[in-house]
Amino acid sequence: MKTKLLTVLLCWGVFLWAQPQDISVVFKKPAKHFTESLPIGNGRLGAMLFGKTDTDRIVLNEISLWSGGYQEADDPEAHTYLKEIQQLLLEGKNLEAQALLQKHFIARGKGSCHGQGANCSYGCYQVFADLLLDWKNQTPVKDYKRVLRLDEATAITTYTRDENSIEQVAFADFKNDLLWIKITGTKPFDLNISLFRKENATISYQNNHITLIGVLPDDEKEGMHFASAIDVQTDGKAESKEKAIEIQAAKELILKISMATNYQYKNGGLSNVSVKEKAESYLQRCTSSFETALAESKTIYQGLFNKNRWYGKANSNTSHLSTYERLEGFYRGDKDALLPILYYNFGRYLLISSSREGLLPANLQGLWAEEYQTPWNGDYHLNINIQMNYWLAEATNLSELTEPLNRFTKNLVPNGHKTAKAYYNAEGWVAHVISNPWFYTSPGESAVWGSTLTGGAWLCEHIWQHYLFTHDIDFLKEYYPVLKQATDFFESLLIKEPKKGYWITAPSNSPENAYLLPSKDNKKQVGNTCIAPTMDMQIVRELFNNTMQAATILGVDSDKFSQWTDIIKHTAPNRIGKKGDLNEWLDDWEDADPHHRHVSHLYGLYPYDEITPWDTPKLAKAAEKTLQMRGDGGTGWSRAWKINFWARLQDGNHALVLLRQLLRPVSSEITTGQVGGSYANLFCAHPPFQIDGNFGGAAGIAEMLLQSHGKQNVIRFLPALPSHPDWENGVMKGMKARNNFEVSFSWKQHQLQEATITSLVGGKCYLLLPAGKSIYHHNTMLIKASKKAKVVSFDTLKGESYQIQ
Repeated sequence: MKTKLLTVLLCWGVFLWAQPQDISVVFKKPAKHFTESLPIGNGRLGAMLFGKTDTDRIVLNEISLWSGGYQEADDPEAHTYLKEIQQLLLEGKNLEAQALLQKHFIARGKGSCHGQGANCSYGCYQVFADLLLDWKNQTPVKDYKRVLRLDEATAITTYTRDENSIEQVAFADFKNDLLWIKITGTKPFDLNISLFRKENATISYQNNHITLIGVLPDDEKEGMHFASAIDVQTDGKAESKEKAIEIQAAKELILKISMATNYQYKNGGLSNVSVKEKAESYLQRCTSSFETALAESKTIYQGLFNKNRWYGKANSNTSHLSTYERLEGFYRGDKDALLPILYYNFGRYLLISSSREGLLPANLQGLWAEEYQTPWNGDYHLNINIQMNYWLAEATNLSELTEPLNRFTKNLVPNGHKTAKAYYNAEGWVAHVISNPWFYTSPGESAVWGSTLTGGAWLCEHIWQHYLFTHDIDFLKEYYPVLKQATDFFESLLIKEPKKGYWITAPSNSPENAYLLPSKDNKKQVGNTCIAPTMDMQIVRELFNNTMQAATILGVDSDKFSQWTDIIKHTAPNRIGKKGDLNEWLDDWEDADPHHRHVSHLYGLYPYDEITPWDTPKLAKAAEKTLQMRGDGGTGWSRAWKINFWARLQDGNHALVLLRQLLRPVSSEITTGQVGGSYANLFCAHPPFQIDGNFGGAAGIAEMLLQSHGKQNVIRFLPALPSHPDWENGVMKGMKARNNFEVSFSWKQHQLQEATITSLVGGKCYLLLPAGKSIYHHNTMLIKASKKAKVVSFDTLKGESYQIQ
């Protein structure tokens, strides 16, 4: 039976190699905008390929290139106002408490400079430089095509000019840590090669070599040093001029591009290393030819990408269409069964390309930015955005790529201790809404959005989820102190609500949302600051539960269990409001914006799992009502989150409605507003571009096809499969379920056909067994089929596979 499933996979694989619409992002013309260019990356280095035929532009990025530096943003006197603020909130004087919070519970100094931190200490993720290829012959071209191959991690541009067939191939090297660009022509060509950076850098051209050296600002101090070295190889004539390298009569040109900074990933400081020598060293160590480097890099990349593949059959001929034309058709309702698969593959491609062990995690733009002042500093937003970046990692078999996120969380702890003392006089550690490579944990400069205090606790969820998916006990031992000290913070902070005796957070808010506060004269006032927002309480329960489970596994801190259990049981519970929806605040207040993009009070539905259709049906119904009231609109990442919500509610048809909204074609000229959708290169349109929607959308698709959350982590196949004909048949290879099971399965006519579950560590497997299906091990039946679907369990052996047929 396992052999039969693999045969099905291979057959479908052969079919798709001939029809690569599920692995190709396609353009018929050069890019005019950044969001029409093609991204490549190896986790540290990235580039955006415009494929222009006059002066080509290649945007270069390095994941650690940040202006700014460490700042002392904590107000050491803030905690002296905590009791007064809490008392005002308990008395219902929210606006008075909010005014006091705005005065004393914000960052000391400039904070993030209101998202314009390029020249502040907070800093900003920045473009490294633009590589420009100025074609001397700029006569019209024909047969133009530009393709990003997701299965090979290559960007290829081809066209013909004056009977000269030009091909440009670019890739980010996963072995040699370089960027490569190769241009070939069937006839000789001429072009000039130059680098451009508008500020904070000097560029020189000498001996077929380009060097860039720069220093970014840290407010009024000297900040990060950075350098690039580019080696130019050609069979034509190369001559170094003052502002370019001139290439003449070449039929082949190869560029090897290196970039480096003096950022220290271990502690977030800056070293005294020579960044020029560091950049040159990458070139010196690499002796491979272009072809060898490409083959070796591809092997490393495909070792990640091919671990999980979703295969489907094309139900329409889209091979002649650009990706943007496919988006337009899909949004209209045209058949295109392979477009969701392409989007799923693209999300995994982006994560592999922007997250690598030992480095910084993917930021608001992943790795790719063309700006000197990126939107919202291109930073790490802790009230959903960085977390959403990694939702897809575990389920789509990319667990190793979560290392940067988990290590980043651990690196927040020292500063988080200081912030906890300064603002709350509390033990443990806290992080608020925003952070950067300097591990900023202070509140933002506005209490309206910057005082959310569960950012660090939300990050801790990813630590526990990584353990659930891998059962890596050494990892749990290393990261348990992070969980424990986050728990210590809330144990210190929580106070009793006097009316019902609930443990509550105060002061807090529901991220970026506002409520209408009733008043005696019927003039409703808008407020943000509150006690016990629903998301806070859900995160607190999750954190304490996870910490206690981890402590039980490790055999530590059993003396804390009684107190932790009391907090879990007596936090303010989920509450259903008078309209049948889930309350966002402790009181059943009206939303200032009924269609607000954040739906934070459904955190307990996703990513947490205390609300499920099978264990808490009334709360699940209230969650559904909440989503109906909020509507399907919103920014790109908001729609991605809603896909996950509807998938958890097992409503695949509504999840598909949101997926169609997420794939709504958005013009690259639209960079503001709450349009939501996808740009021509599939980058998520917040707008502007923000990569969390790509990652969240791919995670939502995974959630539609396989779930393993809830009590006992029961594996559920096709829990939210849409009834749409595009989703009728499919094959999924190599997804991951909690408790470290690798799962492959196929379906036909919307019904599970067969599946293989491989146990990577052993242990008991819980499974919702579909009606009419039996479980086998080595052709021996373990569990006999029944007429109705039911939850079953069976013991597994490490490395053994179990078949469902």
